[in-house]
Amino acid sequence: MQLYNTLSAKERAALLEEAGQDRLTLSFYQYAKIGNPELFRNHLFIKWNELQVLGRIYVANEGINAQLSLPANQFEAFKEFLDGIYFLEDVRLNIAIEHDLKSFLKLKVKVRNKIVADGLNDETFDVRNKGIHVDAEAFNALIEDPNTVLVDMRNHYESEIGHFKNAVTPDVDTFRDSLDIIEEQLKDHKEEKKLVMYCTGGIRCEKASAYYKHKGFKNVFQLEGGIIEYARQVENKGLDNKFIGKNFVFDHRRGERITDDVIAQCHQCGTACDNHTNCENEACHLLFIQCEECAKTMDNCCSTECQEIIKLPFEEQKALRAGTHNSNKIFKKGRSEKLKFKK
Repeated sequence: MQLYNTLSAKERAALLEEAGQDRLTLSFYQYAKIGNPELFRNHLFIKWNELQVLGRIYVANEGINAQLSLPANQFEAFKEFLDGIYFLEDVRLNIAIEHDLKSFLKLKVKVRNKIVADGLNDETFDVRNKGIHVDAEAFNALIEDPNTVLVDMRNHYESEIGHFKNAVTPDVDTFRDSLDIIEEQLKDHKEEKKLVMYCTGGIRCEKASAYYKHKGFKNVFQLEGGIIEYARQVENKGLDNKFIGKNFVFDHRRGERITDDVIAQCHQCGTACDNHTNCENEACHLLFIQCEECAKTMDNCCSTECQEIIKLPFEEQKALRAGTHNSNKIFKKGRSEKLKFKK
């Protein structure tokens, strides 16, 4: 019985091109009590492998977080399978604004301690005691209220390329970093201010909304379905779009265009740009913003040092990477001092 991915990304990409099938990119999450995450993980993998699902899925005692793609003609079978799981029946599926045949190239279903790492160790905190969900129309009304504080629960490299107007965008590298920072900034307003939060698809601000309620905030709201669903509702209902720029996504696309505004700049030359890339040097793999001209000049690298390394024979590059199998964690995302125009 196959329980793990057996094809390389390159092999999978070739098969996808050969098949020529339309694929849907989507995400969903659900907080729930899962008694045996490992057994549940295997159950998911077996069925989703049959349906040609590809993606990155995390399962934990606290629930499931899934980002994936699947053949469009398998969507109904996929939905039927989810509806057969009691805590996933009619779960919100955030279908991407822009689809890509190769948004994911492997099926990875992993068991984690938590589906959203929060650094918390508090048994009295119940993530299911969440804040009030609001749709795009209610969200627009809330953020126009002068008594509202709007907070972006994403990381700095996400909000850098796109965010809601007048939002607080914490300069953080991880979700867990933002929890204490925001609480400290707003500690004097727990009673009277309306705390409104958003993230990509809803999973982070759902946990944050429960956390801030746990910490004594009285009026806590979150954008239901996150930026992805907001963009869909704005278009379908003809609402005023309060988001500017691009929505960062965690797959090979790296972003969905929401508006034509480009609010970021190339980290190497400073020209207007909001396209993320990873450094071509596998021993670096730094995530940063790079324009097309710099990509050509720098061979898709973040620095001249990395540019020199990728010119070396493969075996020499491999030797330099020895002992750094977690090389993408050496640098914080977008934080390298080599990036001259990183704000």
